[in-house]
Amino acid sequence: METTQCDAVAFNASKRELFTINTRYKSMQRRLRAQWTIRGMKDKLTLEKLNGVRLWITVGPREKFSTSELEALKDYLDGGGNVMVLLGEGGETKYETNINFFLEDLGIMVNNDAVARNVYHRHLHPKEALVSDGVLNREVSRAAGKKVTGASDGPLGNDPKALAFLYPYGATLTVMKPAVAVLSTGSECFPFNWPVLAFHEGKGTGKLVVLGSCHMFSEQYVGKEENSKIMDVVLQWLTTDSISLNRADADAPVISEYTPIPDTGVLSEKLRLVLNHKEAQSRDFPPLFDIPPLDLHSFLSLPRVIGAYKELSVKYEPLQLMKRHIEAPLPRLQLAVSPPTLRDLPPPVLEHFDLNEAFFSVRDDFAQLTSKYIYDD
Repeated sequence: METTQCDAVAFNASKRELFTINTRYKSMQRRLRAQWTIRGMKDKLTLEKLNGVRLWITVGPREKFSTSELEALKDYLDGGGNVMVLLGEGGETKYETNINFFLEDLGIMVNNDAVARNVYHRHLHPKEALVSDGVLNREVSRAAGKKVTGASDGPLGNDPKALAFLYPYGATLTVMKPAVAVLSTGSECFPFNWPVLAFHEGKGTGKLVVLGSCHMFSEQYVGKEENSKIMDVVLQWLTTDSISLNRADADAPVISEYTPIPDTGVLSEKLRLVLNHKEAQSRDFPPLFDIPPLDLHSFLSLPRVIGAYKELSVKYEPLQLMKRHIEAPLPRLQLAVSPPTLRDLPPPVLEHFDLNEAFFSVRDDFAQLTSKYIYDD
């Protein structure tokens, strides 16, 4: 069944979407309103309600779609409709949805992981990942107004650093043909060089776009880096036929192997093996892990140790350093290298002095005494 296309863009709001038409997506709404009529869909999704809709968008659905709704979306896409799906970190597990059931048949799947930047630059939070070399298809850069060198159909010419974008709190995608990956995590985010934005063109004229971060085009982040240019390219590809992806880049995208990060939170609650020096020197390491479960000297269970504080009514606080008590005699006293400088006593006041005795010499005293007796006679 084919749908009748008109000038309407529908934002789905029937699955408790994280963002809707009026919540933190007003920038996209303003750009679409210039050419299209914006509407919200709060009721159950059916093919009849999708008639007349040019583009259907869901941003972070947090409830599961029914089988009939997913079939309606499939028929809508096959009939020429356009679909845009945005999710976030944790994928279906965190959002408690089943949108992958619809996407897997089209070669795209949102992974249950998160993208983190392993090198700090400009943005403090590691999950606010700044991707500076994540362009996988040169036509995306060309549509964004960037200069692209090289032949348009040749194997050379794609510049992964043509666009820099901020990818906040997003997940990666698994992309298989006939879908095409157009943006990746680059070389400074983990997982390395793994898709985050994918395009798919349906059997008719219908198109599908899947983005692993519903925050990327929100009000908080759409103005960061070149996110707004990427949003314009996505909307332009969905609503017009002016952008054709480069086939050479689509057939051989630069994607690395998927290597997930271990869950350190779960590992911290498991047993931690402590090997002594002699065991560590052994090259036959598998037997080292065959440790009896009750051997307290071979493993350490952090939850049980921390729980013992409460059972023993001991205050849980960081360990303090013990003060050292040195039982040794004091060293012998030694004289200083130079004697101390003592202050002299102040002189007596002037009234306590006999000025004659202080200033007259012995000869003057005799002369004064002689003249005294001469004049007395």
